[in-house]
Amino acid sequence: MLDSIKSLARQYAADLVQTRRHLHAHPELSFHERNTARFVADQLKAIGITPQEGVADTGLVAIIEGRISDSSRVVGLRADMDALPIHEANDVPYKSTVDGVMHACGHDVHTASLLGVARILHVLRDQFDGTVKLVFQPGEEKAPGGASLMIKEGVLENPAPVSMLGQHVAPNIPVGKIGFREGMYMASTDEIYMTVRGKGGHAAMPDNLVDPVLIASHIIVALQQIISRNRPPASPSVLSFGRFIADGVTNVIPNEVTIQGTFRCMNEEWRAEGKRRMVKLAEGIAEAMGGSCEFEIVHGYPFLKNHPELTRRVRAQAVEYMGPENVVDLDLWMAGEDFAFYSQVVDSCFYRLGTRNEERGIISGVHTPTFDIDESALETGAGLMSWLAVQELKAP
Repeated sequence: MLDSIKSLARQYAADLVQTRRHLHAHPELSFHERNTARFVADQLKAIGITPQEGVADTGLVAIIEGRISDSSRVVGLRADMDALPIHEANDVPYKSTVDGVMHACGHDVHTASLLGVARILHVLRDQFDGTVKLVFQPGEEKAPGGASLMIKEGVLENPAPVSMLGQHVAPNIPVGKIGFREGMYMASTDEIYMTVRGKGGHAAMPDNLVDPVLIASHIIVALQQIISRNRPPASPSVLSFGRFIADGVTNVIPNEVTIQGTFRCMNEEWRAEGKRRMVKLAEGIAEAMGGSCEFEIVHGYPFLKNHPELTRRVRAQAVEYMGPENVVDLDLWMAGEDFAFYSQVVDSCFYRLGTRNEERGIISGVHTPTFDIDESALETGAGLMSWLAVQELKAP
């Protein structure tokens, strides 16, 4: 089976590159992936697989049944399809044709790889038992996350996966290598929106004002003490603010200041407590200084946990497929990922697919206008995921 999967992955490699390039050139933003979904559906139908379309509006689900359909042997495989509001700076033949929209996070790679898995496993369906469920998901980049919506619409039912696998490009890992981590891996993500109000006026007469710029500055500094003094020391957390708008001028203090930031952690109890403390502290500081603070938190994705036993199994199978020298360990990563919703419901493993090639200058990080991949990663991505799925169907 291993040799058959590798042979098919190699056979389909050039097609996977063309599929990825088509997707890369025609990106669509979160929850607007209509042309992408139509393209995926057409590709699946051409293979001989009829997908369920319109799940969470633009998502798709496809089933590949082996020799024996067994509800206790179902593996789910997920790929996300949305792009980012970034203007691409790469000068390549497959550059985005949509101004201001780019596959800067590799979701084109994930989707192309899963289409490759569909081709491989459809050919080999009489050589394994059980069911493989392919999940093509919208809206990973935007709250509430396409994963949460697909779960609500029953993607983890009929049939119910015993385990879920997902992969993500890793521009910090050389192409040809794969990364794994057991347990906590990625952070929960909450968005913070504050409006600090006071009384603006002439900057030369501060005694007649309630300065919201000063109040907001105190709040931002003070909120960091919640991380440094209240967070459990063993619980990773990040609180960052990326937007501070005080729309005055050199001699005019505005009436209000708007602030936006993010709170990330890997402990749900601390997550709730941290947010409670932030609201109380910000509102208290504003009131004490004569102003007010409207504090809104948009509850985002939970933290992502890789099931230890499943991850150990999958890692061992990756070693068999890739060789031990090509399987690496991952550190904690404070980025967020809505695959976490699956990991909170079913045993899951989310691993990283190396895409870096320094010799060719392919080194840019995700979410940047120059992100690209070494496309030989597509053969690895499709072949390895096919192998892991088949092997996981055999797990006790």
